[in-house]
Amino acid sequence: MCRYVAVGNEPFLTSYNGSFISLTYPALQNVQAALNAAGLGTQVKVTVPMNADVLSSAGTPSSGAFRSDIAAEMKQIVDLLAQNACPYTINMYPFISLNSDPSFPQNYAFFDSSVVQVSDPPYGYTNTFDASYDTLVVALAKIGYSDIPIIVGEVGWPTDGVTAANVANAQRFNQGFLNHVRNNGGTPRRPNMEINYYLFGLLDEDRKSIDPGAFERHWGVFAYDGTTKYPLTVPGSPLNAAANGTLVNAKGVSYLSKRWCVLSPTADLLSLQNTVSFACGNSDCTELGYGASCYGLLDARGNVSYAFNQYYQMQGQSAGSCNFNGLGSITQKDPSVGSCKFIIQISTNSAAGTSARLPTLFYSIGLLPLPRSPAVTSTTIAGQAGRSPIMFLFHSFIQSIYPSSSYIASIFGLPLS
Repeated sequence: MCRYVAVGNEPFLTSYNGSFISLTYPALQNVQAALNAAGLGTQVKVTVPMNADVLSSAGTPSSGAFRSDIAAEMKQIVDLLAQNACPYTINMYPFISLNSDPSFPQNYAFFDSSVVQVSDPPYGYTNTFDASYDTLVVALAKIGYSDIPIIVGEVGWPTDGVTAANVANAQRFNQGFLNHVRNNGGTPRRPNMEINYYLFGLLDEDRKSIDPGAFERHWGVFAYDGTTKYPLTVPGSPLNAAANGTLVNAKGVSYLSKRWCVLSPTADLLSLQNTVSFACGNSDCTELGYGASCYGLLDARGNVSYAFNQYYQMQGQSAGSCNFNGLGSITQKDPSVGSCKFIIQISTNSAAGTSARLPTLFYSIGLLPLPRSPAVTSTTIAGQAGRSPIMFLFHSFIQSIYPSSSYIASIFGLPLS
């Protein structure tokens, strides 16, 4: 059953330079009218997931307000949401704050510190999430909506791509967050309230845009093959969890042959830039960047081998995909080094191609209902009666980024042509 319809996603980001400011409210009106006409207006709710940058403050939640350049539009949108008993949705990422500001207090991004970092009498804040949430609460109250329901549309922590994005930090944040909201303690300004949230995300997205940063492809709680990246205990009774609520690996996943594509021992590094650019532009090399899981573990030739293998596996180990103008070669010896894993692609067992791979994997994880259990909802992997389910967002592999020559050169130590 569909509970919400999201109209756009973060349409008022400052980086969009106002492109969607005049379009969002009319779109919201149209969707709401369509739901009403279909007799679904009381069952399915519309919402517009907004980034936290729609808010401004002087450093304390009590000074929170909507940005002056969109204040009128935000009032229109919230008016419509409230009139139709719809929630306000906000995406919140303490990771972004930590990653973008070297002076940001690290412990403030997590949930295990008792030190008050922001004093806003009579309240004190020990973590960024509560402070950001309450900044929104104040902003909504200032336009007349002190009790509108709030959904956290995205919250999570990536595991690779930059220094702060690693497995330890992701486990610390996500488990801390789940523990934080488990007992419906709310936030200082909305105490003793259930927080509805969607944990971002289900799987890594190896074709997602890396314009905001290399970490964008690594938000998944599960790796590409449905293995858990780290122990995570979730409330409720998820389909893919042990009895204590700890997520477990997907079952019944099969892999292609144990072979990898690497740089030929006789290949000349000076002739590789265009080839490496092609391999990375059509796969994912973000694990090789500064602070990422492969950084410092491979030499220049190893980095090239990693790029070659990423492309080779993404092509399903197809004939010719390890040629690279004679520079690649196949090996049956795993070239992985420590945390730098050379993957083997999961297999499809029919001629249906890639499209057959994801549903099979989702059944294994527990995201999709098994054919014999039609009563299980298609997106819930955790939850129980009386509690909000944990929902994992899975964004489509929608955009490919072809790395620039300077990016390639910096990763692989190659001369710029």
